[in-house]
Amino acid sequence: MATWGERRFSPASPQQKGNSMKNRFVLIAITVGTMVLALSSCDRFSPDKGASPEPVRIAYLQNDIHHLALWVALEKGFFQEEDVEVEIAGIFRAGPEVMSAFIAGALDMAYVGEAPTTFAVANRTADVKVVAQVNTEGSALVVSSGPEAIRRVSDLNGKTVGVPGHATVQDFLVKKALVQAGIDPSSVNILIIKPPEMINALRTGQIDAFIAWEPYPAKAFEMGVGRNLATSNDIWADHPCCVLVTDSAYLKTDPEKVKKVLRAHVRATEYIGDHPEEAVRIGVKYTGMDEASIRRALQSVAYTYVPSVKGEMEYVRFLSDLGYITVDDPDAFVSDLIVGEMVDNIGAR
Repeated sequence: MATWGERRFSPASPQQKGNSMKNRFVLIAITVGTMVLALSSCDRFSPDKGASPEPVRIAYLQNDIHHLALWVALEKGFFQEEDVEVEIAGIFRAGPEVMSAFIAGALDMAYVGEAPTTFAVANRTADVKVVAQVNTEGSALVVSSGPEAIRRVSDLNGKTVGVPGHATVQDFLVKKALVQAGIDPSSVNILIIKPPEMINALRTGQIDAFIAWEPYPAKAFEMGVGRNLATSNDIWADHPCCVLVTDSAYLKTDPEKVKKVLRAHVRATEYIGDHPEEAVRIGVKYTGMDEASIRRALQSVAYTYVPSVKGEMEYVRFLSDLGYITVDDPDAFVSDLIVGEMVDNIGAR
């Protein structure tokens, strides 16, 4: 079990914060790197070999209903129909872990949050490209459902809030909510706690609030443990959340495989809207959660495959303001990160 209580957010200079989080990525990458030989061969992407016969190594976040399109594509055979083999090479508990797997060379593509992607690329700790959006919205800031006095975001001053990781979408959102409420984020104890552990930590009073992707907020409500203090839509309406990314070298080596995965993603995204009951069933299967929680969770998630350049610009601006990243030319950075023309040229067949 993760020792979620050992990291706290404390005031630091922008340079210290950026360097500290960059070091965390490197340390996790070293750990993940020990698995690389078992996951891929060292000459996998050799230019002399051309397109690799290996399956596309793809990852997603544990129980993250945002990544429903991947599960739909797996269940409905869309990858096979697009003539591409995929291998689930990792199920991670936070976006920074996914980025560390890319650093270690263990992944080709992944479903992951836009904030950790932006952080890793801006700090040159990972080299990936965004080829599609996955969803918008779909997280919530949760507090105890009891009679406690936390009724507004400003009441979190001096409290303890759990987030999935530094530079995650949820870390971004809670700090954005605090700033909007006139609260200095450094006055709130920010703890790294993985979403599967958040509900119990709230129930036992170890934290005063948590922010997580769905279906954890919905599950907290169905269990009678928590209620939403603010949804991510309340904090930032229509905000982009998760994206489909590919390793930059892999995109150059196997562009056709990336396109095939992207076509399956587009088809799965459209399937969710056309077949909501089947989407619920698949969500229950892959999260292991009850149907009521999944139905509630899906009410706050919007699925789309069109990348949001405007939304990415906001991530760059706010992460820069927090001192997490330094980007000299935001327009050039966003233009290089998002390969939007790929999804523009792909439609479900």
